Order: sequence, then C-alpha cells, then structure tokens
Amino acid sequence: MTTETLALARPDGSADDDAPVALLRRAVALRRNGDSEAGRVALLELAGQFPGWDEPLLRLAQALREDGDAAAEAAYTAVLEINPGRLEALLGLGALYMQRDEPVRAQPLLIRCCGIAPGRADIWDALGVSLLMAGELATAETAFAEAQSLAPHKTDYALHRAEAALAAGTGGAALARAELASGHDPTNVALLCARGLLLERLGRRADAADILEAATALDPEAVTPAVLLGRVLAALNRPREAEAALSRAIELDPDNPQPRNDRAVMLIRMQRDAEARRLLDELIGMHGREPTALCNLANATVALGEQSEAVRLAEEAVALAPTVVLPWRTLCNALPYRAGVDGDELLAASRECARRLPRAPAPSWTCSPDPDRRLRVGLLSGSLKTHPVGWLTVAGFEALDPSGFEIVCLAQDGADDPLARRFRALASDWHEVSGLDDPALATFARELSIDMLIDLGGYGEAGRMSACAFRLAPVQVKWVGMQNHGTGLPEMDWFLTDRWETPAGFERFYDERLLRLPDGYICYSPPAHAPDVARLPALAYGFVTFGCFNNLAKITPSVIATWGRILRDLPTARLVLKTHQFADPATRDRVHAAFAEQGVEASRIELQGASGHRQFLAQYNRVDLVLDPFPYSGGLTTCEALWMGVPTLTLPGETFASRHSTSHMCNVGLADWVAADLDDYVALAALKAADLGALAELRAALRRRMAASPLCDAPRFGRALGVALRQAWRDWCEGQTKVPE
Repeated sequence: MTTETLALARPDGSADDDAPVALLRRAVALRRNGDSEAGRVALLELAGQFPGWDEPLLRLAQALREDGDAAAEAAYTAVLEINPGRLEALLGLGALYMQRDEPVRAQPLLIRCCGIAPGRADIWDALGVSLLMAGELATAETAFAEAQSLAPHKTDYALHRAEAALAAGTGGAALARAELASGHDPTNVALLCARGLLLERLGRRADAADILEAATALDPEAVTPAVLLGRVLAALNRPREAEAALSRAIELDPDNPQPRNDRAVMLIRMQRDAEARRLLDELIGMHGREPTALCNLANATVALGEQSEAVRLAEEAVALAPTVVLPWRTLCNALPYRAGVDGDELLAASRECARRLPRAPAPSWTCSPDPDRRLRVGLLSGSLKTHPVGWLTVAGFEALDPSGFEIVCLAQDGADDPLARRFRALASDWHEVSGLDDPALATFARELSIDMLIDLGGYGEAGRMSACAFRLAPVQVKWVGMQNHGTGLPEMDWFLTDRWETPAGFERFYDERLLRLPDGYICYSPPAHAPDVARLPALAYGFVTFGCFNNLAKITPSVIATWGRILRDLPTARLVLKTHQFADPATRDRVHAAFAEQGVEASRIELQGASGHRQFLAQYNRVDLVLDPFPYSGGLTTCEALWMGVPTLTLPGETFASRHSTSHMCNVGLADWVAADLDDYVALAALKAADLGALAELRAALRRRMAASPLCDAPRFGRALGVALRQAWRDWCEGQTKVPE
C-alpha cells in the first residue's frame, strides 16, 4: 500500500481542506515530487503540532518504511497507540515485519486486520504469506483458500494456495479440488493457472502445458498464464515454443523482469547468445544489477568469447549474493574458459561453491558391503541423449558386464533420439527426475537402492550435481558432463580420469580420489552418418587450411593472438572457424577485428555458423589440421575431427578442461601433436603444415587407426570401466567392515 492511497482526514476525523490537511497535502506532494527528505521533515513537524492526530504519523510511518528507515516501526506503533484499529497501520507494520523476515510478529496484526475487514481478500492473502513464511503450511493454505473464495478470479491467490499445498505435501488433493472447481467454472483462468502449476510440480508437465495453453487462449492479455506456460515448455525441452510464450508475456507487461530473464535463458538454450545478452542488458538497465540476471548475462557473455568479462560479471553476482549457490556455480562454469586460469584457482572456486550447497546429515546405508556382488549404478544427467555426454559415454556403459553391473538412469528430460534410445535399452530402470528438488532426488535415489552414483552433468544446464551433496548413493563418482576440473564437493568420492588428463603430481588439484583408467577416460561412439574422409585439401588448394570447430567460449584473446602468430608465419594459410555464435553479424565482425589487430586480414579467416551434424562433419573435408583452443581444449570436437581424418594440435595446462585433446590424441598414438608450451605450439603448427605428405598419409589412415584404438574400442573400455568401478566399490566395502581402533 502506498501513501497516495491513504485517505486524508482532519484531526477531528472529517474530510476538509483546512490548514492541517493542507499542510499534510503539501508534505505528501513533496515526497511524491521527489523531495523525500523535505516531505519527511514536514510530516514529522505536522505530527508534532497535532500529537493526537494519527494521519501524519501514519504518513510518516509509510514514508519511513519506503525509505528503509528502522524508525518506521516506532511510527506505526505510535499510530496504533492513538488508533488501535487503524487498518492501514496494522497492515503497514505487518508488512514491515515480513520484510524483516519476522512473519510470526506480523501474524497477530494481520489476524486483527482480517477481523476488521473480513471481506478483504488481499488481507487474507497477506496472512497466508506470513503463515507460509513461518512454515505453518496447512494454516497458510486455509488463509489462501479464504482469499481465493473472496476473489475467485484472482490468479495470485489461486497460485499462492497451490504453492502452500505443494509445500505441505498435499499437492495431489489440491489438484483434485482445483479440477473439481474448474468443472463448475471452466473459463476461470486463475483455476487453470493453479492446475497448471500443480500438474507441473507433480511431474505431469505435458498435461500442465495443455492446461496453460488453454488459459492463455481464454485470456490472451494475461501475463501470468504466458509466463507459466513458458516455464513449463522450457522444462519440456520445447525452447522455441517457450521463447514465443515469454515474448508474448513481455509484450503484455514490458516492465516485468521475470519474463525477460526467462526468455533470455531460452535464447541461450537455443544458442542465440547475442540476442540473450542484448535482452539481459536491457533488463539490468531497467531493474538494476540483480544476481540472477548477472549470472545469465555471464553465461551469454562467455558463450560469445568474452571470458574475462563473463568472470567479472559472475564475481559481481557473487559479491551481491555471497551465500547463494547460483553465482558460485556461474563462476565455476565461466572460470575454466578464461585465459591464464590455473588448477588451484579452479579448485578454490569449486570448494567455495560446494560450501554453499545445502546438505543433510549422511544417511545410514542398508546395502550389503559385499565387494563382489552385482551393483546398481545410477547415471544422473540431463544429457543421456544426442549430446557430448552421450557420444562419449554410451558405448562404455553398453560394454559393462551385465552380470556385474545394472544401470539405473536418473534422467532430466524425455529425449527420444538414437543415443537416448541406446541409454534406455541398456538401463534396467529409467526415471524422469526433473520434477524433484535435490533432497527429494536424493531420497528417491536411495529408495532405488543405488550402490554407486555417477554424475554426468556437473553444474551445467540441467546438471544436478548439487544433489550429490545430499548423498544419493554410498559411492559417488564424477565423469564427463561439465567435467572441467575437481568438483570441490566433499561428498564426491571419485573422479574418473586417465594418466594424460591427470598425470602424476596433479592430485593436489582434486579433492576427489582419482580413478585412473588405463587408456583414455572416454569411449567415443562414431556417428553412422559421418561422411567419407576426403583427400587432403592442401593438395588441391595449394595452401594449408587450419580449422577449429569449437564453441566460441573457448577462443580467448590469447588464442587469437597465438593463431595470429601462426598465420603471419604462414602467409598463404587460411583458418576456418565454425560455431553457432557466428550466425550473429556483430560477433563475426568482432572476431574479424580481433584478427585484424594481429595483422591477419578478414579474407584469410572464414567464419561459419551452425549446420546439421552431417554437414558439420563434412566441413572437416576442407580442413588440413585443427588448432586446439586453450585453456579449454576440444573434447567431442577433437574426436569428431580425428574421425574425419584431421589431427588436432593441442596445448595442455593444469586444468582438467585443458587436457581433453591431449588425452584423445595420445590415446590414438599421436603424442607428437601435444605441444610443450606456447612457442612449441606455434612451431609445431608450422612444422606439421610444412609436411603435406605426412599429413596426407595420416589423414588417409586416421579413421581406421582411430577405430582400432582404445578411443573407440568399447569392449576394452567397458572392461576397464568395470574394473575401476569395482575398485571404488571395494574401497567402500573395506571401510564398512573395518573395526574401529
């Protein structure tokens, strides 16, 4: 309630423009016109002149609350001493207590308000909010029910009631009531929104989308149904439809920050990062530098190859909300891309993030500590589908000995593509868990009697590694899926790796125990639709073509400067860069300008946008050798380039993310493509480019060589993976059977 909505009254209670009221109007006008301090002084003077008049005191209390002044409480109390039944003072003081997160102090005030004005739905709703804040869930739902009965078409009240029921664990009963009420009032959009929310939170997202689409059709000018529909469609992995719904919400309510933020997230998911950044810049310009918007802006910014700025934005979000997990997650995701990052810095950030995760006391395990029994292995990921996680892991899981391991998939969406079908085929159980929060997910996993949990998502999109803080299984392992460095998570027991990713001496960069496989740490599944390998392009073109098809997030200013050195040393060479961000003209211009600063004209740099996967792979037939970015190297892209006959020149560092290509190249016997330092990287590029005969010979044989290597040998990898997982399990069993000293 604002001061402008309060009725003016003379000291005797009558309404008139006598001198006291005129003074009061002047004080209010001063505040309304921006001179808040003068207005407050005038109100204070007026209250002193008429000590028995509650109106100026009420105005003063309202002004102090708006200004965040602690004296507001005393002013409201003074009003209530003069007039104990003054509704505005009771409401204002109650609101003040809730702002201070003191809902218990607000409740008696709001209950008095309900007695004074029992027909005011907004007061019953405020009481419900205070009860919900205090954890009195059933009583809160009763208050919201009264508000809803008084204003049955008010969407906020219906949603508040649904939220209270969900918090109380009675969401199913609330849904049944809402469906029954809808039967009597089928065009009530508030009821449809409540049903949509309940269905979504109860895991019935497709049904929720149908209901919310009906709500938007019934009231196309309402914002809330459009926002709710956008969120449900996003959770259903229907980003284009979600983005359209959220765009409509922005049109309807341009000043509402939530749909702008949610639409930006959808744009990032659709790889329209430049659009997302522009939208987030607008949002921050309108509503200030709020942590969630800054985190999303950091994600869009790093995707566009501005790594240092992305880290700065994440650090700003951390400074604004140091105890909140999201800014730390964002920082952990941005840091691995920034030039100069080292292992200690990444581990420190991961530890800080892990410290802020909620957790519960470690559960007692009832599973048998038999070191040799068949194990139930849970896979936790939103990427059990056509995705780098899928390409790099599914063959390994398929090759696990089924007599020793049973796979249980805890998936985040219902993808149906060739790799998703392979995961479904190998799993004994498949569960969609995106509707569960972290504590509920941990409880659910324990009910499934999972012995070992493998996280395949990290802190990436749809990643649920935070749930591991609640312990889903006795043994927890990190593998692939935003596996850029140590997790910093005390509950993560093991880190699946190999001798190239984590050489001897690198243990200090990890809190987990390193579970080193004898060959590479992944098993690549080559796509059946890959085109044939073409003849070395340089033999036809008369010049060498370097390439890099990695995400622009990995191409730092240091990388561009280094590639500039290589291209200056080889004046006839060309460079092809291919990634979805180059669909944006401004991004292309910025990258061309960065190379121009290195003395390399735009005609030598070809920038390609996204394409279908077969066409993407076919573009390697125009590339002679790949230049790997650093400090975040290629992973799946390096495997794909190798399959297309194109070797990758790489420069490893301390971080796990910097050594992916090193692992893959060494795993196929090409350790001579791994540079020792930056100067060696530049020198090797010239050396490899100069020997076209050797490049042509390697290219012609590389696919056969790779297919026969451990990188693609699924049976060999499956045996090694089984041994490693069994080692981790036996270690846990030994810990259970040890007699305390």
